[in-house]
Amino acid sequence: MGDCIAAISTPPGEGGIAIIRVSGEAAPEIVDRIFSSRSGKKLGELRSHSLNLGYIRDENGTIIDEVLVSRMDAPRSYTGENVVEINCHGGAVATRKCLELVLKAGARLAEPGEFTKRAFLNGRLDMVQAEAVIEIIRARSEKALALSTRNLTGALSRTLQQVEDELIFINSRLEGSIDFPEEVGEPDWLEIEERLRAVEERLQKLAASSKRARVYRDGVRVVIAGKPNVGKSSLLNVLAQKEKAIVTEIPGTTRDLIEDLIYIKGIPVWVTDTAGIRETRDVVESIGVEKTRKALAEADIVVFVIDASTGIQDEDREIMQQIEDKRKLVVINKTDIRDRSLTAEEVGNMFSGVYPLEISALEETGIEELESALEEMIIGAENLGGPEPEIMTNLRQERAIEAALEHVRDAIDGVKNRQPIDGIAVDTWGAVSWIEEITGKAIREDVMERIFADFCIGK
Repeated sequence: MGDCIAAISTPPGEGGIAIIRVSGEAAPEIVDRIFSSRSGKKLGELRSHSLNLGYIRDENGTIIDEVLVSRMDAPRSYTGENVVEINCHGGAVATRKCLELVLKAGARLAEPGEFTKRAFLNGRLDMVQAEAVIEIIRARSEKALALSTRNLTGALSRTLQQVEDELIFINSRLEGSIDFPEEVGEPDWLEIEERLRAVEERLQKLAASSKRARVYRDGVRVVIAGKPNVGKSSLLNVLAQKEKAIVTEIPGTTRDLIEDLIYIKGIPVWVTDTAGIRETRDVVESIGVEKTRKALAEADIVVFVIDASTGIQDEDREIMQQIEDKRKLVVINKTDIRDRSLTAEEVGNMFSGVYPLEISALEETGIEELESALEEMIIGAENLGGPEPEIMTNLRQERAIEAALEHVRDAIDGVKNRQPIDGIAVDTWGAVSWIEEITGKAIREDVMERIFADFCIGK
């Protein structure tokens, strides 16, 4: 890591400022080659962790931009190395030109996630904290942001360290009996089993908490389904509070999937409007119908819309059969019309006791009740009604926790059945290895590279 890296750390486009981050031992010297402070001092003469006004100049001395530059000396920086950040104006040309000058002065363009990777390699962050950075950037809800921030500040890392310490203690007792059988004798099997069960319980709670929290990170997929012209697009527009879908009285207007992200009680919900399911000779509409069938198969929850003005028709029954095994809400729309052909009781009788919600997408009535019903369904399905999740993990971490848990359970079985001590020790150390895989103490190079490749350049 002797070289110096640089990248634009703010999103592309016009804005008030853009930040060019430079990291490496020679970062102050490199920036000094293109920066002249208003005070006339070099960066090394200015106070660390302060903002300094000046100009970025090209090789001919021409002023490119007026900037604020901060120098953050190692190890008190994001990467743990010397870091210089150039706050220039946010126009695309000015930002690009400033970065080009930094690269000409001796830095190289950073790879995706390389700043955070250096923070990990320099010991400023462990792997859990490093991954929390990208989770914060991608957070879709306030709850996901709060849980990711807890990981960044070490909540998950501390829990895993406590588990690891206990497993190492257990393993040391077992190894002592293996290496010094005459002096140490057999382990205290009752104590070993009690400690292993305590570890098992802790890992189980961690896994359960993670599954509850996952919905705040990934969201829930809700698909609005129904025959043509029942008001699916109108319902999407009401839920999204904007005109996402074209609404006409012509059946079959929607021919492709239209999706929007809404929030229900802090839970991100991806709502998809679909083409009406019906037999059609229209090539384009038939493609839309096939996409609808695929969306229904992948949906977490289906909102099945029925038209109060037409009553139950064969198309409705066919759709109900397709979503028979899905979690669903049945909604009667167009309840604002005078001559209704359908009541909630009739729907309940026709569809095995399903009691529908009544709404009018046109007059926006019953929408609050629909959102409450969706919230209740999500909470019930994801077990969010239990204790508030304190930990959020990603898929890599979840799998490692499950693998560690499997080793602990095998070790418990070994203790109960008085299997050879060295076999039990293999399982306890196997659990330790998976914990260290999560925190990065023993992470494989290829896994590390995949993790940081997910980051944006500049982070």
